[in-house]
Amino acid sequence: MGAIVAPISAFINNTAVVAVFLPIVEDWCKRQGISPSKLLIPLSYVTILGGMITVIGTSTNVLASGLSEQLGYGAFNLFQFTKLGLLSATVGLAYLAFAAPRLLPDRKDPNADVVSQEYGLKDYVSEVVVRPRSHLIGQTLQASGLRRKFDVDVLELIHSGSHFPQPLADKVLQVGDILIVRGSREDLLKIKDDEGIDILPDVRFGRDSLEAELSSGEEGIAEVLVVSNSSLIGSTLEEMHFRQRYNATVLAIRRGQEFLRERLSKIPLRFGDVLLVQGPEQSLLGIQTSRDLLVIEQRPLETLRRDKAGIAIAIGLGVVLAAAFNWMPILQSALVGVVLIILTGCLKPGELYEAVRWNIIFLLAGLIPLGIAMDKSGATQWLADSLVGLGSDLSGYWILTFFFVITSLITEILSNNASVVLLLPIAAKVAETLDLNPYAFMFAVTFAASNSFMTPIGYQTNTMVYGPGGYKFWISCELERPLTY
Repeated sequence: MGAIVAPISAFINNTAVVAVFLPIVEDWCKRQGISPSKLLIPLSYVTILGGMITVIGTSTNVLASGLSEQLGYGAFNLFQFTKLGLLSATVGLAYLAFAAPRLLPDRKDPNADVVSQEYGLKDYVSEVVVRPRSHLIGQTLQASGLRRKFDVDVLELIHSGSHFPQPLADKVLQVGDILIVRGSREDLLKIKDDEGIDILPDVRFGRDSLEAELSSGEEGIAEVLVVSNSSLIGSTLEEMHFRQRYNATVLAIRRGQEFLRERLSKIPLRFGDVLLVQGPEQSLLGIQTSRDLLVIEQRPLETLRRDKAGIAIAIGLGVVLAAAFNWMPILQSALVGVVLIILTGCLKPGELYEAVRWNIIFLLAGLIPLGIAMDKSGATQWLADSLVGLGSDLSGYWILTFFFVITSLITEILSNNASVVLLLPIAAKVAETLDLNPYAFMFAVTFAASNSFMTPIGYQTNTMVYGPGGYKFWISCELERPLTY
């Protein structure tokens, strides 16, 4: 995995690489009977390590190159980091190959019934039957107000032995209709008293797995991840009209090690949340084409423009070669590549707009002026002089180590881009004052900011694998076996 992912990450954004490979790794783990938790942290770490092989591997490297040029040291060339990046990627991959199988836990059973065992939905999904004198008879599901009044979702309707999947809003209820509903036992008991239904015993779910029952016919179940630039972040399922938008129902939400099963419509979504959704197979395929959600399962996609793959690869190679041989700066060659991607039909203009990570753009729009203000006001020089005074008795090696450590810690609190903007100019000033190599200090800050492994919030790819891997925030607390010395 590392041998494939690391070189790709050197030229493609890390977040995109994880988005592509996460379903592939999950699918491979299921077929091999390996817990995904053994491979998803390594997947994230390898993309981070691979991103340091070239200047375009991460946005942090590109930003550091721009800051270096602004400070008068010149922009970094495409392969400025390659020797050091290859060394750290090789050492990191070797460590992961030996340590990850021993340190990472078997957090998930790849062959487990996802719905009933992993998400614990046995007590939240039930079958109910409409009694002869029920108030629901003759009403459509939408008119009945079951979801609005009792916070339950009707997943499927069974009438005279025939199964009716979503959408069900206009289905008229009749005596003897069986509804498969998601809701707490307390809510179902309220419906039983108010609307006239009977809760059936779990006979069917005892014979067949709950996941198989909910995936019968044209229905399916999938885990979907809320990605970093999703427009859904901060919104509740109710506010975004999730059911109407995707024609699917959210059964549960996994937030790291926490499982949310009640009042789902009122919970604001976060980056890294994993939604367990149920709906028609075509709806799940539709979700897979969304830029807001990532289906953590390989599904055949008919919308891929496979005839454009060769053109896209050729343009990508052209951008890299133009920068590598100094035919034009990387920013210019990348812009030319974007224009060619549009002109050749590899991407549509609307898709290009959606692919822009506006949160990064606005973050840098605020941070870069802050860095300029610190430099123009003398704050950068003052901080550099203060650090030189504090470390006057230290060697250049230990001062360099200090910048690496402090950048790593700040990255976990802020972000990698913010850390580079704030600390790279200071590190360069300190190097100048001590008559040391400023490139060494700028490299140390850049590598420390990009190589963020400590927490799931320190780097976006860590957050992406946090939920799917079922990890805890402090991985050191869940070692498979105790360390001995």
